[in-house]
Amino acid sequence: MYTITTNELYNLLIEHDLLKDTAIPSVNKNTVFRYLSYDSRDIQENTLFFCKGMNFKEALLADAVEKGVTHYVSEVSYNVTAEAILVKDIRETMAIVAQAFYRQPQNSLYKIGITGTKGKTTTAYFIKKIFDDAFDAKVALFSSEETTLDGTTFTASKLTTPEALDLYKQMATAVEAGVTHLVMEVSSQAYKTKRVHHLTFETGIFLNISPDHISPIEHATFEEYFTCKQQLLLNSKQMIINHESDHYAELQEICETHAIPYYTFGKAGSDYYIEEMDNPRQFQLTGHPDTLHVDGEYQLAQFGTFNHDNAAAAILTAGLAKISTASIQKSLPTSHVPGRMNLLEKANGAYFFVDYAHNYLSIKAMGDLARDLRPNGRVIIVTGSAGDKAQSRRPDIGRALAECADVAIITSDDPGFEEPEMIAKEILATLDNSAVEIHVELDRSKAVTLAFSMAQSEDTVILAGKGTEQMMKVHSKEIYYEGDFHITQRLIQENLL
Repeated sequence: MYTITTNELYNLLIEHDLLKDTAIPSVNKNTVFRYLSYDSRDIQENTLFFCKGMNFKEALLADAVEKGVTHYVSEVSYNVTAEAILVKDIRETMAIVAQAFYRQPQNSLYKIGITGTKGKTTTAYFIKKIFDDAFDAKVALFSSEETTLDGTTFTASKLTTPEALDLYKQMATAVEAGVTHLVMEVSSQAYKTKRVHHLTFETGIFLNISPDHISPIEHATFEEYFTCKQQLLLNSKQMIINHESDHYAELQEICETHAIPYYTFGKAGSDYYIEEMDNPRQFQLTGHPDTLHVDGEYQLAQFGTFNHDNAAAAILTAGLAKISTASIQKSLPTSHVPGRMNLLEKANGAYFFVDYAHNYLSIKAMGDLARDLRPNGRVIIVTGSAGDKAQSRRPDIGRALAECADVAIITSDDPGFEEPEMIAKEILATLDNSAVEIHVELDRSKAVTLAFSMAQSEDTVILAGKGTEQMMKVHSKEIYYEGDFHITQRLIQENLL
């Protein structure tokens, strides 16, 4: 269904100044490519192959050529029988070629891009539910947890923001399915690796920023991380921004310098003021003035004032899309987010929150919520940190535990090729509050069970990091793990017998 010829490919690369040598070789200009791939395990007939990545190995290309690849796109030439199409920037090339190959599917979608250190997934699900109800479930979702291309059928996601070839293929499939709107999380890595190069969003959302994803394989510094996040502003027609975000002044300056319309939510000084109510799941949103016509009271299924921020971003997004306040108010209480704020209750009354919280902001927010809900009980937090990435999270998690936990149980969380003991030590190095009762139990099942046995009637237990996942990444394998939610659910049932 989708094709691109050699001649069209060369002309496209010349148009975008991506071809290293503008003198097109005297080869068959009418070679037709019917498939795009960067993975030698995924080769079909007439595949155009892309050699991406700093550590790309020639053996992968040789494997692709053996499977029938006749042309490859690369920044360097390799000693293979296939023809090299040499480009200045392979990442930009992948985005530009994918857009053209799949017939610019992004132009047929109303695209909403969400970035931030925490809250992206929750906000994405809030928006999808509101837009589903308003547009009869014709809304695609690309999130870190799930992907739906037809609005109703969900699959597990591999990346927060897919690689460019996958991204536009998914968009094209969504357009074929009659989808009209796309809600997607946009990671800092997506801008660093140019997966979303040359893509403009109808509405962009900036939730918050704090140090995260700082590691040799992600972002070298916070400045680089923040710079990548800022790209969403420069590639959106209009922005919704959390007025309370760190570095808000810099975000405001970008919008004003580049004449990007923007709307803010938060506390005093914001365009839309969030006022808390006695019910922790309710809040009032008031505009100054209400140019989007979304003033009103709103109720959520989730606890936590930080979710009021996520909901406010979703409400403003809906207002920009001309969805009525009544429709939004009806949709939000029925919006559920997998692995976020899943609440279970022990027979004695103790609360158990299962959540993907995995950095300072999210763990601190969960801890503060627990303290507000149960001021007379203890806050027990079970957490770890993933291996092979984001080493900066570990001291930040220790700091969050020092600030909001009464009991901290340090355990494993997808250690990968690192030793769980060393990750635990890095967390403990900044957990410098002697009032916190500390346990180290690297068997996560035993750690959850320990928390369950400790929890008294007024306590709140936070099982952070894994959400509803039922696997553990150890070395290069995904090992079965019963799961925080399912372990707690089982223990509750056993406790009733």
